[in-house]
Amino acid sequence: MQTLAHRSLDDGTVSRQEHSHHGCIAGAGARNGAAICAREGAVGLSLVARHGDQLSQVCDDARKLAPKTDIVAIEADVSKPRDIERIVATALAQFKGHLDVLVNNASTIGPSPMPNLLDYPIEDFRGVLDTNLIGPFLLIKNALPAMIERGGSIINVTSDAGQVGYPGWGAYGISKFGLEGMSQTWASELEDTNVRVNWVDPGSMNTAMHRAAEPQEDPTEWANPTDVTDVFVFLASDESKGITGKRFQAQEQWKATLSK
Repeated sequence: MQTLAHRSLDDGTVSRQEHSHHGCIAGAGARNGAAICAREGAVGLSLVARHGDQLSQVCDDARKLAPKTDIVAIEADVSKPRDIERIVATALAQFKGHLDVLVNNASTIGPSPMPNLLDYPIEDFRGVLDTNLIGPFLLIKNALPAMIERGGSIINVTSDAGQVGYPGWGAYGISKFGLEGMSQTWASELEDTNVRVNWVDPGSMNTAMHRAAEPQEDPTEWANPTDVTDVFVFLASDESKGITGKRFQAQEQWKATLSK
């Protein structure tokens, strides 16, 4: 996702002058999390995922791509407040109190096939909100003290289901509506600090979660996660300083958002 270091959006080359960044990606086990890792240039990077096998593979790939980056694997569940405290504490301990970029990429679709709201089990509903909305809220809240000191970038991953109430998208869509509203509020409350908050809709991507959500669709028509990372690279880099409170669409002409 970002240039935790600083990467040209035109030719993909990395400038080494900004390698003082330390980042945390929650949800690094998904394919789009792995794609984000592939674009990193940070001094330190903590990768968070629920499933240890996926996390191990992502970390191995990230170390091959960025052998000089201090990669920290944290197996944790962002729906659990104690895990969130451990995520932030582990990252800060490893990076000597520094955290410059937080990417809230962790998400769950809920039951599959997705039921209508009338038939939605309450525990599943709560579980989706805990992961997709409460988790990012608590991660931001716990990470902010370290980020405010030096400034930084918070990037929340949303969806078009966070702007349109699609039938059958239930708790997932509602959680993304909440995430977008929360992102706007954090951005407003932090506008007098050096911490910027933006949110990105990556569009339709060929991920396991999307395939579970729409099993009747052809996933080959969806984008490869590695092809939609440029906006994340930009938002995590120093090039995006001063840009906050904006919604970006990764598969659209997202640079036009900068002038709005």
